[in-house]
Amino acid sequence: MNDTTLWTVVTILGMAVMTVLTRCFFFLSSKPWTLPAWAQRGLHYAPIAALAAVIVPEIVMTQGHLVTTWKDARLFAAAFGAAWFYWRKGVLGTILAGMAVYLPLHMGLGW
Repeated sequence: MNDTTLWTVVTILGMAVMTVLTRCFFFLSSKPWTLPAWAQRGLHYAPIAALAAVIVPEIVMTQGHLVTTWKDARLFAAAFGAAWFYWRKGVLGTILAGMAVYLPLHMGLGW
């Protein structure tokens, strides 16, 4: 076994140990763990913040630059999907409504 193989094995074993320790950390204690109230309140906003951080740049930017024309199918699809969600409160309907606007504009008109 050469040095590279040994270091690879040591690294993999070290990563496995760290993974097990970090995932089982809360099970190692005999008393229950609770988050502070401020952390629990913050976790309520985490999913929408993460979704906004991923989706909004995808809608309003192209190749790292803001969209400069109104002829972008994503803008109309996002607006229509948001309106559908406001009206019906359904996630599947929101996706279908947005795609029903996006596909004809993108494929039909080339936006």
